[in-house]
Amino acid sequence: MIGVTTTTDHMAATAETCHDPYLRCAFYGAAETAIGISGCCVLAHSPQGCYLLVESAFGWQAEDYTETEILCTKLCEDEIVYGGETLLARTILEAKSLKVPIVFVLSACGPEIVGDNIVAVCEEMQSKVDFKVIPIECAGFRGSQYDGVDIALDVLLKNLVNDQRQKITNSVCLIAPHANTNPTWMADLAWVKSTLLKMGAKVVTTLTHRTALSEFENVSAAEKSIVLSHDAGQKAADYLSREFGVEQLCRGTSLPIGFTNTRRWLTELGKTLDAGDAADRLITEGEKMVVEQSRRKGIELYELSRLSTAIVADATIGIPLVRFVTEDLEMIPELVYLTSSPKPAGEILENELRELALNPRIVYHTDVYKTRKSLAEVKPDAIFGSNIEKHAAEGLDIQYIFQLINPIQRFRMNDIEYFGYTGILNLLEIIQNEFGDSYRSKRKRYEARW
Repeated sequence: MIGVTTTTDHMAATAETCHDPYLRCAFYGAAETAIGISGCCVLAHSPQGCYLLVESAFGWQAEDYTETEILCTKLCEDEIVYGGETLLARTILEAKSLKVPIVFVLSACGPEIVGDNIVAVCEEMQSKVDFKVIPIECAGFRGSQYDGVDIALDVLLKNLVNDQRQKITNSVCLIAPHANTNPTWMADLAWVKSTLLKMGAKVVTTLTHRTALSEFENVSAAEKSIVLSHDAGQKAADYLSREFGVEQLCRGTSLPIGFTNTRRWLTELGKTLDAGDAADRLITEGEKMVVEQSRRKGIELYELSRLSTAIVADATIGIPLVRFVTEDLEMIPELVYLTSSPKPAGEILENELRELALNPRIVYHTDVYKTRKSLAEVKPDAIFGSNIEKHAAEGLDIQYIFQLINPIQRFRMNDIEYFGYTGILNLLEIIQNEFGDSYRSKRKRYEARW
């Protein structure tokens, strides 16, 4: 019919203006951070749909459902229109049956828009319950999931770290290990802890992953801090430095993925911790192990040399991948698309590109549409990214797609790090397998005899 727009016509007209984000909202990031405190309760003051983000965050932290509790006020139409403070107060009272030491109340977009004052409700209910109640105003519209991580860390530090403790010699506080897209990031955290132990340092707390509430007492006693993300956690490190004199280590240094990045990170750590000999030993033994293992296993990635590639990731994994791809795989990055903001990661990336004499197309805060469009324009030989890029590249005749970034199609029962020397072997193994799969026929060309 003339003048009538069908659903198909509408979809075609809007397809070129669809901007799907890679990142979830601030509410999710705050939930990720609060759930990292073992034995707590996270109460989502939200509709039931937003509660699914809390459940997803629970899985990302791999918390134990027999220890950590999650609740929801399950706001419906009446509460979204007229306010849900009464329902929130009642839910806090009901949480008494859970026998938890602390409840974090997270507010989603709806209640913040309608004007629910979760801070006032939590203050009023505190005298009526025997657990600590801490509100975190983290509506999704406040930013991305990484902004949510920073919001939650700020609230946690200001409410749970109240006094200056006597400094513990060679002690370190680790910050935001969960704020990245490595699907096995917990292995990265374990590698960092193991490395610090070998250098004579003691990790007094991790903000946050399986962090006991009592560990917050040691935060101000830490001599040093390390931020394990280029996407979030810097504000927390600045706060600890300003309020408690906690010195940040490896600031401005690319995280330890690949030979050069790992060597630099360990060397800087060794100098600061007065453990230069231990750092040198770790570097020598680690590099020897990777070279010998690669030679024995017969890794075959020489065909990737000089191929153009696109890197689509968050800053935490994406920035160190630039040097790994350039130096260790001898490929040429033409596109570097980061899902997060240029601060503070932009300066690190610029330094890396300057040293490597590279001039790729760089985009921050990329979305799926921008990525797809650039891939179609440049058509690199390979992509380092996620399952999203695998689908976005369909029909573009891009032969190699290496899925390193969450979300991926690989189920992993065991966590294996990307950091350090075992991390190099892990990355090479993934790339080698994806490389072999790229030559597998997508069509069935014969019938099996049996």
